[in-house]
Amino acid sequence: MRIEPYKLSAAEALDAMAAGRLTSVQLVQSCLDRIAETDGSIRAWAHLDADSALVQASEADRRRKAGYALGALHGVPVGLKDIIDTAGMPTERGTPIFTGRQPDADARVVELLRAAGAVILGKTVTTELAFMHPSETRNPHNHDYSPGGSSSGAAAAVGALQVPLAVGTQTNGSVIRPASFCGTFGFKPTRGVISRAGVLQTSITLDQLGCFARSLADIALLTDAISGYDQRDAASLAYPAPHMSVGQAQDVPVPPDLAWFDLPFNDRLSDAAREGLDTIMDVLGERVLRMTPADTLSNLVAVQARIHEYEFSRHLSDTFEEHWDQISDTLKPIVTRGRLIGQAEYEDALAVKVSAEKFFADFFLEFDAILAPAAAGEAPVFGAGTGDPIFCTLWTLAGLPCVTLPLLVGETGLPIGVQLIGAAEKDDRLLRTARWLQNTLATAAAEH
Repeated sequence: MRIEPYKLSAAEALDAMAAGRLTSVQLVQSCLDRIAETDGSIRAWAHLDADSALVQASEADRRRKAGYALGALHGVPVGLKDIIDTAGMPTERGTPIFTGRQPDADARVVELLRAAGAVILGKTVTTELAFMHPSETRNPHNHDYSPGGSSSGAAAAVGALQVPLAVGTQTNGSVIRPASFCGTFGFKPTRGVISRAGVLQTSITLDQLGCFARSLADIALLTDAISGYDQRDAASLAYPAPHMSVGQAQDVPVPPDLAWFDLPFNDRLSDAAREGLDTIMDVLGERVLRMTPADTLSNLVAVQARIHEYEFSRHLSDTFEEHWDQISDTLKPIVTRGRLIGQAEYEDALAVKVSAEKFFADFFLEFDAILAPAAAGEAPVFGAGTGDPIFCTLWTLAGLPCVTLPLLVGETGLPIGVQLIGAAEKDDRLLRTARWLQNTLATAAAEH
């Protein structure tokens, strides 16, 4: 190989292995060497088992050489957020409460990764119980800054070129925001496309899984491999999942119609984020319609918080009761607030969520996607939290597919993502639109 294997995207690595220019052992060893070189300062990994990873890689190479059937991710290493149960590895959920916790069985998403031939490299760091108390992980582009959360380690590991693919979760902004901060592609598909069975439940209503990668093609590859109906998850969609790789590879039949919402909280955007997004809208011109929606749309932020805090305080009530002294001071007020939310108030919030889903179903009859910030700007300084998730809240509440593209740069040179949101269960079309956006902006840049 003329290029170090750890620098390859998943799609490039798969092509190289198919052509005999690369083995899985070489790819995995290169990633392990990269981790050894960089993770002392980034701290993206909660658990790394190099021996196990190399055994998996060797078996992948053996099966390829013997002519057995190969999976869509055959021999490619993947990192898993440390709230996803993984047999043979600890899953400690970002808290000393679960130190040494060793699951007996894989989460459904891990079963599907193994079936696809992926190499489970290890467990990436999460914030405490996948909420908002910061982890030890640093931003891969500047260690003085946060990688975001709660999928801190997953975003940082992909951003640092330690692993080509990683799986995280999002209950508010925990995939899209850290992807933005760490300069990776991030994708949260429609709620129910990826099973949550075997993943720490923080909100049965809002919890969703998502992916980190270095390209849209890789995002599609990974999502296709881990999508599908699972009767163990009440939210799982009992329909064929959109074919992400087909959508991502297609050209748009006609230029898409995009919408931009002028929301009250847009004043939280940094100057660089605002100017970058304005420039993108100038390039796109009439393809983007700027809209000032009714206040009820921004009021959905409070609805999401009510559902999240109510369910979080109850789903983990035994943990909080038994280990209150081991809960961070960041989390305690949230749990206390959630306990005070009444059943009627919670049920009202669920009803509003359903109305939001109906609103967006009608909205996307006229528009292909919503253009939005992925985060308020660059990552915050380490120790100042994991960043504001508000630019993800509405879409997560409604269960819509969201993708962030690393298109902008902030005041200090750190990356800022641009988010596209699509119609529920039309994730493939969203990725098609995202590819169009990438190509359109690249063409405009080349012309200037």
